[in-house]
Amino acid sequence: MASPLLEFVPNFSEGKNASVVDAIVAAMAAVPFAKVLGKEMDQSHNRSVITLAGPQEAMAEAAFLGCKEAMARIDLRTHKGEHKRMGAMDVCPFVPLAGASMADAVAVAKRVGERIGRELSLPVFLYAEAASQQERRVLGNVRNKEFEGLQSLVGSDPAFAPDYGPAKMHATAGGVSVGARNFLIAYNVNLKTEDVQVAKDIAKAVREKDGGFKKVQAMGFFLDDKKCAQVSMNLLDFHVTSIRTVFDAVAERAKAAGVDVLESELIGLAPAAAIDAALAKHIRLPSFDPKQHVVEEKLKG
Repeated sequence: MASPLLEFVPNFSEGKNASVVDAIVAAMAAVPFAKVLGKEMDQSHNRSVITLAGPQEAMAEAAFLGCKEAMARIDLRTHKGEHKRMGAMDVCPFVPLAGASMADAVAVAKRVGERIGRELSLPVFLYAEAASQQERRVLGNVRNKEFEGLQSLVGSDPAFAPDYGPAKMHATAGGVSVGARNFLIAYNVNLKTEDVQVAKDIAKAVREKDGGFKKVQAMGFFLDDKKCAQVSMNLLDFHVTSIRTVFDAVAERAKAAGVDVLESELIGLAPAAAIDAALAKHIRLPSFDPKQHVVEEKLKG
């Protein structure tokens, strides 16, 4: 029987220095049977999203080594970017693929989290399906305090006690959120305006927590490199709210504000059931290539 497969999508707090990101990726890729499916660097967010897949033992080892390399190379004291962050390896999620269950992903997340806490002395916070308490299921409930805010909270406020590791933020590497979740699609819509308030208003209208679409997280940003506003979204369950649904909603609200859509961005990969060439054209996603953007096609290569 084939070994159960997991996808592993670590986020690192470095999106400008390619040599740092390449070193982190190399450390993870050196693990036998760990396959790197994608690498996205975002300078405005100063953040990288790496996508790997493979047997669960390989993903567990890659996660630990990626965290260790990031810890050695990234200093949060000098890090600045549009995206909220709390650690050098900021987020460490495991996603069940072929033959794997959510229980498998949760077990790997807990094992990796315990090892990171014990061997690297980083505070580890379990989130999503691996969360040890209901309040931790939502990643932002801890991370939104960011590296700077958590310095005083971790170790003093019981609400911010880590699940593993020391009750103290690491001086340079911060802490890490380790979790298990369903397939998350990181999807952005760039607008033909420099008015970031337009993007913020649209983000508030479409995100679940403010009465928008179910399973949608959204924020508005200004992208300095592209000189435009962006609605940055996480689609937590594309079966509940699809890419097309949120694009159409963003485009409609932008039009009402007198603004057109510039283009869409897919950060990382999406399942075949979530996107095809016709949808890519509709949402103005440039250079769509299933072999680069669809996880099932990537695994065939």
